[in-house]
Amino acid sequence: MRGKQEQIAYAASIVPSARQISWQQTEFYAFIHFGVNTFTDSEWGSGHEDPNVFNPTKLDCRQWARVLRSAGMRGMVLTAKHHDGFCLWPTKTTAHSVASCRWMQGAGDVVREAADACKAYGLKFGIYLSPWDRNASCYGQGKLYDDFYMTQLRELCENYGDLFCVWFDGACGEGPNGKKQRYDWRRYYDLVRELQPNAAISGRGPDVRWCGNEAGICRSSEWSVVPEWHIGQHQFSELNEQNHKKIPNQLQPSYWDLGSRRAIARAEELIWYPAEVDVSIRDGWFYHEKQDWTVKPLQKLRDIYYASVGANAALLLNIPPTKEGLIHPRDTETLVAFGAQLKIDFKEDLAQDSRVTASCRRDDLHAAPMCLDRNPDRFWHSGDLTDKAELILDLGDDYDINKIVLQEHIATGQQIERFSLWMDQNLNAEGKFKWKRLAGGTVIGYKRVCMFSERRMRRVKLVVEKTRGFATLQSFQAY
Repeated sequence: MRGKQEQIAYAASIVPSARQISWQQTEFYAFIHFGVNTFTDSEWGSGHEDPNVFNPTKLDCRQWARVLRSAGMRGMVLTAKHHDGFCLWPTKTTAHSVASCRWMQGAGDVVREAADACKAYGLKFGIYLSPWDRNASCYGQGKLYDDFYMTQLRELCENYGDLFCVWFDGACGEGPNGKKQRYDWRRYYDLVRELQPNAAISGRGPDVRWCGNEAGICRSSEWSVVPEWHIGQHQFSELNEQNHKKIPNQLQPSYWDLGSRRAIARAEELIWYPAEVDVSIRDGWFYHEKQDWTVKPLQKLRDIYYASVGANAALLLNIPPTKEGLIHPRDTETLVAFGAQLKIDFKEDLAQDSRVTASCRRDDLHAAPMCLDRNPDRFWHSGDLTDKAELILDLGDDYDINKIVLQEHIATGQQIERFSLWMDQNLNAEGKFKWKRLAGGTVIGYKRVCMFSERRMRRVKLVVEKTRGFATLQSFQAY
């Protein structure tokens, strides 16, 4: 067992992979739940559906892409196969697919159309492939089903271009023979690593951690460095390419605290395992006409966005197309309005062309002004002074501000454990600024959006109150 300081130093040394950094930079992207459930008014299909029920008469994946772009999203994850086993591409593995339906006389391929639409509109593309298959007769027969599933996964990874994400659901129910399947996660992951080495494996995966709910609720301290047992709870050790020690029952962590000093104190292995918040714009995941009035309002989406993207997580927002194969006008209207609101919220970074100074720095290449440079490879580094480092942003004039955006340089780890923000008041009798506290918190990580009631100010001070080894700041923005 490591000593207390050794454990903190170990936590400070954990860094993300290149694929995890790329995934985190995506920030906000869409889940597209579409399939036979759309036409049977179901959430979980039986696997016995007639393929001909799938008939999207006006399918337009480019319309999907346009709506996602207008909402400020950067990617799309399509449910290529849900639990019903119906495949949205002409797979060689089963007749339960688009190749067997009257839509496009069996020549259609929704995965192809979605991938092409993403490419045309500059969106990243990812796929969801449910391991539970209620149609496959080999489900529950061990290696026989794993071979079947691996063939489907290979088809998707080889034939649709670069994938930024492969999303695995952990659902495991009975197949048509009444048996359950023990999934060979190691084989699945190894295949993705081989064919799509830049894709983050999400959901039940080793790269991205499910936040733990589907309500759009993120922890106030969403740590990226957590004990390795958080992946070990549902998978085998080898899958994360890091050694695994099974979590003893008595060490089960609190739901709300995964990465504080207390939460990691007794962990033998730590991993970089950032959070993803998945939530649907409607009550359900697939389209249901009766839910046309349950589309989340603009303010609710805005709250979820700031509590996820603005709190060191990513937001996967589900948008279910209709039976026609289009995003419904109500969803579209809300998403377009939301995208417009984001543009208003982040219209002008007042910190650009401003001046920033720091109480310390590692060297000239990591001086304070580097955090105003949008180059992700340039950042401020505190050096060996770990606590109470200060940066003062001078905007040059008074501005009305209600948001400060902070970003650590996560390629060097997650270091900051507590921080506070202050605004300048008038000079005191000694000619020094009086400071008023604006906001504060624990985790910064990839991105922290600090919101407060609008105030008029010229200077903003960031105090790094506690760190794990040193402090970095890649971006200091004001809106």
